[in-house]
Amino acid sequence: MAKITASVFTSHVPAIGAAMDLGKTQEDYWKPLFAGYDFSKQWMKDNKPDVIFLVFNDHATAFSLDMIPTFAIGTAAEYTPADEGFGPRPVPKVQGHPDLASHIAHSVIQQDFDLTIVNKMDVDHGLTVPLSLMCGEKDPAKDSWPCPVIPFAVNVVQYPVPSGQRCFNLGKAIRKAVESYDEDLNVHIWGTGGMSHQLQGARAGLINREWDNAWLDQMIADPAACAATPHIDYVREAGSEGIELVMWLIARGAMSDVPYDATDLEAARANSVRVKHRFYHVPASNTAVGHLILENN
Repeated sequence: MAKITASVFTSHVPAIGAAMDLGKTQEDYWKPLFAGYDFSKQWMKDNKPDVIFLVFNDHATAFSLDMIPTFAIGTAAEYTPADEGFGPRPVPKVQGHPDLASHIAHSVIQQDFDLTIVNKMDVDHGLTVPLSLMCGEKDPAKDSWPCPVIPFAVNVVQYPVPSGQRCFNLGKAIRKAVESYDEDLNVHIWGTGGMSHQLQGARAGLINREWDNAWLDQMIADPAACAATPHIDYVREAGSEGIELVMWLIARGAMSDVPYDATDLEAARANSVRVKHRFYHVPASNTAVGHLILENN
């Protein structure tokens, strides 16, 4: 069967992609940030997955105010980098995995989560920046990403947005779906976005280093308690865009130390996760950058 072996968590700041695309990664401002991903790029080479299930949010490219799905899974064979106003990023197209994506959609919907099925979608910086950070710079004319990717878009832009608890429970359902797929695949699940930042209003530029790291500590050690964090705490402590962190809880809920339900407690206790890498940096543009790699034991 397929199995989730690791989760990756990272911010997806658009300016990071611009710095890579414009050759600025070694400038004094950017160099410390990119150094924090040196371990991760080598880890990706040493632990190459067969498929990445990548949780991100669309920034009004694939979806607009005309249609706002709460959860949308990409089932296409290919995804083109989106033009976000300055032309598409010079990165390779993203190859999908329609068979596994369709299987996950069917299983998760049967577990009472309502998903929107997307058969055609351009993908913006929310998806391509994490790929660039973890896989390095790629020439679209001759390179490709190391494996197929299943895009999973979450609405954290237009209210109402899903709760952390809903996202955490969805992660459990995704793991159950993956493990019922009848092919021996090594799957990584990525949660992206965050950490603390606010882009508008009187608190524009807000960054809360102390809260970010306390939240990350709890997400690692006590994810169920972290999932119970009320929405207003994200807004108050991490800024209006800090709510993106609920997407990390989808990936955390998919790890093997999290029980499906009360009947699975003993099996979950027998499992554990290990932190392979943790990194935090401020600022990147006007955002706190967090990054974490967890492996299932």
